[in-house]
Amino acid sequence: MMLAMSQNLMPTSAPLSLDAIWQATLGDLQLQLTKATFDTWLKPTYPVSHEDGTFVIATRTVYVKDWLENRMMSQIKRALSNVIGRSVEIKFTVRPMQTPHPEPIGLLLDMPIPAETDPPRSKLQKQYTFDTFVVGESNQLAHAAARAVADVPAIRYNPLFVYGGVGLGKTHLMHAIGHATMNHGREVLYVSSEEFTNDLVQSIRVHNTADFRFKYRAVDLLLVDDIQFIAGKESTQEEFFHTFNTLHSTGKQIVLTSDRPPKAINTLERRLCSRFEGGLIVDIQPPNLETRMAILQAKADEHGWDVHFNVLQLVAQKFHGNIRELEGGFNR
Repeated sequence: MMLAMSQNLMPTSAPLSLDAIWQATLGDLQLQLTKATFDTWLKPTYPVSHEDGTFVIATRTVYVKDWLENRMMSQIKRALSNVIGRSVEIKFTVRPMQTPHPEPIGLLLDMPIPAETDPPRSKLQKQYTFDTFVVGESNQLAHAAARAVADVPAIRYNPLFVYGGVGLGKTHLMHAIGHATMNHGREVLYVSSEEFTNDLVQSIRVHNTADFRFKYRAVDLLLVDDIQFIAGKESTQEEFFHTFNTLHSTGKQIVLTSDRPPKAINTLERRLCSRFEGGLIVDIQPPNLETRMAILQAKADEHGWDVHFNVLQLVAQKFHGNIRELEGGFNR
């Protein structure tokens, strides 16, 4: 009797929350897997429910769901079972628009938590927004198309193909689309065509094309700068063709820039040229005098400079090639 009473008076541990259980499981898996594999496939997941021994875990895309079910199910079940001390079942579901707020994994592993920053996958420059883009006759159509894509992606212009000379604002518009899209909670990836090629080569070298394909296909918006540089690269064009098809067929937006229109890109495969021309193609021309002066005025306002009208006009008349040269001359 006394023994029973003492047992009842012993403190009992509070049950772990669903989030805590899953975070402990992720902490275990993080120690077993490479950083790239963990960050790509498991880090974005979060628990939804637990009923009758079955845990429902949310992923962002069908692609991730299928990959986890086919390649990691047994390993994940084993880790989760170890955490709660009994056998469990796992069911994956897709909930792309939900953003979990779990306890950071670093707390479980006694690791430093990095400061919150913009999502690293996007690689967008903060200064390149629609608010800082100066609209003139030379870029009016491109700006309107970019706005339309940012407001309603993958509906009207997909892909959006923007071409023009160096330093005319193509990259600025591309980043502006990315920022506006991210503000709606969508997944954005910006890369140069060179980075796409380098990532592909690396994935082939380490026999891990699955992670490469996830990086480029599990997004809502793919921005590729200087797409003309994939021309003549057979493997790169092959992979980009399938990436393009996957994104386009699943209602994701694609934005491309180039120094020339698709038909003028030598050694670009015909099937890619056809797809690039399947959306909207717009060009950006060198800015006229009035637009150049407006750009310089915006630059002066940004730095708090009080610049006389005649000075703006003089600089704008001297530098009429591209915006980079114009701003460089103004800074000097």
